[in-house]
Amino acid sequence: MIRSVLPGTTKERAAIRVEPLRALMRERGVEAMLIQKPENRRYVTGFSGSAGFVLVSATASILLVDFRYVEQAQTEALGFEVIKAERQFIDTLAEVVPARGLGRIGFESDAMSYKQYEDFSKRLAPAVLAPVEGVDRLRWVKDADEIAQITRAVEIADEAFAHIRSSLRPGAVEREIAIEMEFFMRRRGADKEAFETIVASGPRSALPHGRASERVLARGDFVTLDFGALCRGYVSDCTRTVVLGEVSQKQREVYELVLAAQRAALAGIKPGISGKDADTIARTIITDAGYGDAFGHSLGHGVGLAVHEGPTLSPREEAVLAPGMVVTVEPGIYLPGWGGVRIEDLVVVTEAGCRSVTRAPKDLLILS
Repeated sequence: MIRSVLPGTTKERAAIRVEPLRALMRERGVEAMLIQKPENRRYVTGFSGSAGFVLVSATASILLVDFRYVEQAQTEALGFEVIKAERQFIDTLAEVVPARGLGRIGFESDAMSYKQYEDFSKRLAPAVLAPVEGVDRLRWVKDADEIAQITRAVEIADEAFAHIRSSLRPGAVEREIAIEMEFFMRRRGADKEAFETIVASGPRSALPHGRASERVLARGDFVTLDFGALCRGYVSDCTRTVVLGEVSQKQREVYELVLAAQRAALAGIKPGISGKDADTIARTIITDAGYGDAFGHSLGHGVGLAVHEGPTLSPREEAVLAPGMVVTVEPGIYLPGWGGVRIEDLVVVTEAGCRSVTRAPKDLLILS
């Protein structure tokens, strides 16, 4: 095994990322925590590679990587002991765990398969593996650097929407629009798109997650675009709905209703409000207008190293919002066979309310 420890921001990283994890370990009654989920691994260590395990105890911070990532890990995971796994990760863990005298080890309950649990339990015995929830929650409140990365990802997505507007016209093809948006975001500095770009037109705009198809846009269509950029690990998420050529009275009414619901939610989101109550603000407006059954998803979700993370703004979310959380606000109405509208902004919860990071226009755009 090749070991290395780099100095630098050890104290800072321990205070910001590792010490809260150790506090969670004490709360859950485990001596160490084994992390494998990519977002949590990157958050705790700073390591951006695609494979590896983190093992944190009261006195040690260890990152296990394979031969592909040793040099990268030494550069990125400052303050961590980097250990090269010569064979399988479990083989190296089976050496490290007894050497550290660890007895009860927590693992992410939503990241380890049952087969992996069986294998690890057998190889790490007499140490005992214990499921732990709550590691993801350490990422809910973002620091200034994280918000800056998210903001850049939002800016690129905003630019992509401005760029694509001239291509949204009758005769264009959904799939070609999606490809152009993704290429544009890469050209503007995104590592890649945050998720598969959604372009859904006409009756297909009633599909909340309608994948871009070969459908040709037509006059009078609603066109819903859901898109985002990935920048240095952090993502953005935006949805805009436009109409082509001419707008019917019903289209205008539905659009303005969704926009009113979103604006009301934006005005009501603040520290101390629960995700459930935030959702209720927008849902009540849509329900009172007779479209409650057409708003089938939650109002929003957290965004950061993952496109969908906590907290959610949903009828089931009891957690309260706090300054530094970054969430989407995206009410929608979907009417099968007719079409749909979704409007989504990304906001940062502040001390007094929330601040929208998204700048793309959201008043109804009628494009020809």
